[in-house]
Amino acid sequence: MSNINRKKEALDYHALGRPGKIAIVPTKPYNSQRDLSLAYSPGVAEPCLAIAENPEDAYKYTAKGNLVAVISNGTAVLGLGDIGAQAGKPVMEGKGLLFKIFADIDVFDIELDTKNVDEFVNIVKALEPTFGGINLEDIKAPECFEIERRLKAEMNIPVMHDDQHGTAIISGAALINACELQGKDISSVKIVVNGAGAAAISCTSMYVAVGAKKENIVMLDSKGVIRNDREQLDGSKAEWATNRDIHTLADAVVDADVFIGLSAADVLTAEMLKSMAAQPIVLAMANPNPEIAYDLAVATRADIIMGTGRSDFPNQVNNVLGFPYIFRGALDVRATAINEDMKIAAVRAIADLAKENVPEEVNQAYNTNNLRFGPDYVIPKPTDPRLITEVSVAVAKAAIASGVARQTITDWEGYKDALRKRLGKDDGIMRKVTSIAKNNPKRVVFAEADNAKTLRAAQIVKEEGIAIPILLGNKERITNMIEEYAFDLDNVLIIDPKAEEKTERFEKYAEHLYKKRQRRGVSKMDAIKLMSNRNYFAASMVEFGEADTLISGLTRNYASTIKPALHVIGAKEGSRIVGMYMMLTSKGPLFLGDTTVNTDPSAEELADITVLIEKAVRRFNVKPRIAMLSYSNFGSSDGATPTKVREAVKLIHKNHPEIIVDGELQANFALNKEMLDSNFPFSTLKGESANTLIFPSLASGNIAYKLLQEVGNAEAVGPILLGMNKPVHVLQLDSSVREIVNMVTIAVVDAQAHESSK
Repeated sequence: MSNINRKKEALDYHALGRPGKIAIVPTKPYNSQRDLSLAYSPGVAEPCLAIAENPEDAYKYTAKGNLVAVISNGTAVLGLGDIGAQAGKPVMEGKGLLFKIFADIDVFDIELDTKNVDEFVNIVKALEPTFGGINLEDIKAPECFEIERRLKAEMNIPVMHDDQHGTAIISGAALINACELQGKDISSVKIVVNGAGAAAISCTSMYVAVGAKKENIVMLDSKGVIRNDREQLDGSKAEWATNRDIHTLADAVVDADVFIGLSAADVLTAEMLKSMAAQPIVLAMANPNPEIAYDLAVATRADIIMGTGRSDFPNQVNNVLGFPYIFRGALDVRATAINEDMKIAAVRAIADLAKENVPEEVNQAYNTNNLRFGPDYVIPKPTDPRLITEVSVAVAKAAIASGVARQTITDWEGYKDALRKRLGKDDGIMRKVTSIAKNNPKRVVFAEADNAKTLRAAQIVKEEGIAIPILLGNKERITNMIEEYAFDLDNVLIIDPKAEEKTERFEKYAEHLYKKRQRRGVSKMDAIKLMSNRNYFAASMVEFGEADTLISGLTRNYASTIKPALHVIGAKEGSRIVGMYMMLTSKGPLFLGDTTVNTDPSAEELADITVLIEKAVRRFNVKPRIAMLSYSNFGSSDGATPTKVREAVKLIHKNHPEIIVDGELQANFALNKEMLDSNFPFSTLKGESANTLIFPSLASGNIAYKLLQEVGNAEAVGPILLGMNKPVHVLQLDSSVREIVNMVTIAVVDAQAHESSK
């Protein structure tokens, strides 16, 4: 993209529609006169009086506890320098956007038209009643040091200058992990810091705090190495002055282990890089262009670990990994400060997170298959949804332990759940199911193992202890893919059904299929040919107890995937096959059926489907509240569909009075308890919304779950196949890795249930 086009795109982004990037949105009802009288006069007097009596009630009755001020005077804006307070406003709005989308923190950006330290400090101090925290931004050194020092000393809420400490925290995590990967002890590495501004000085202090030795550090500014014999050296730089006989960057980097760049583009040459010690670490963080180009650096030294401030290269040192979550944790315990213990806790949490398995949504965001801890991945990616729980919790714990918290958290798992819900990431039910699966992992046959997504899912469930994978397919192809994508699937059993054709096992499987299907048009020769199909072979493994469950359907349609399982395993005696989806919505899980199997069930069949789904929902430790849906509410419309639903409800009430079920109901009444209670107070569902929906036909169920998935932003887990004699589960066509992992987890729990019922 040309510079002209990029400029136009950036300006259009900020100008089109409503100008700017943030807005104020009401959080309370405002539709009626009563609402307005509570929001303002006269009702607003009550919280005012309560706060006057107890100032801490400001956190209860106002937005203070979730409100941060992003404050700047525009004297050091990004790479633009001193452009003034008003010109810096787009940056501050952008910071507010990041606070909101990553940590659900509300922000007012405040631009102060003053360079006077006393004026700046006095204005910010006067704002303390409004805010729960202060994020200082883009203030030049050395004034930023004095401003932050005074505000931290004189205010009773968290204050942090992110340009200093954010970069220090993220690069500190990167340095810890890079040292580990390069086999270096952080206490003995020789570090060169090129740059002596606010970020550089704060970074260097952080490196010492996490284990580096001051005597092993050399710092440079625009004049060269900062030495003890330099005249008129200000205090912030004097702390890092050296008496070594070195003067230039070229002198300083000889045999250095680490280069930290917070200066200008292209100051580190290839020749300088060659002079560094073996296994060098380079964090070149000048923006937009680093101190040495990434491609040049990795071409010059094959043994390098390289990080930059850019998103288009590995190991981006991005402050968004830190500041939203640091303030989130500080706000949630009403901390009076962000102290060194809290910053170091954030460093450790970020460093540790990089060593965990990477969520598939992160791999997808960066168009890769297998991000993992290593030279190209020493810190997490900004899109990692676990940052809010890992970093915020670490910061909150450190605040409590260091005595700056005014509110204590004891239920840390509950706190993590609350953090996830803030971002609409509440998948608590799947975490519970995963925990159950891990208690007794089962053997899962992956019938489509020559697929990168399948192999990635197999690696995840193996690493997390959810399942014991068995891979089916061409062994050479699967082995090559494992090597190509660097999947960790050592010692996993790989079986090629076609290579098994002359084995005793293959003949046993084929004979079993022949006996089951010989009166349904399948000859002995047909059975042998069919058994070369991976879905038939996988189903036979489950049937003969050589595996506990199977997963398939990623690359083939539902019917062709389920057919082999029906032929080999079949349905439970007296049962029917039903497909159920669990939709993970912002309001909790919602179970839907039948969505995949029964086209137009009768009233009796609907009743059977409902009973089967009710039992399945209970296995998720959820108490089913079932609404049987139609276009009618309790006889409000006539027609074949409402009539059969009505009859199905009667059958269930008669034969299974213990089941909480009602209908026929329209979907909005089923899911809105206020509407239901107001209009149909006689309903057995009164008082709480339905969490399980039974559809009158396959068409309605299938359409509903796909609409929820695409428009309602709900995550679909399924189809969960019910009624089989042994556990078999079919994926949606082209499922994501996350969806495959979820289905494997469900399959393991289903296999556990089958085992316990024997």
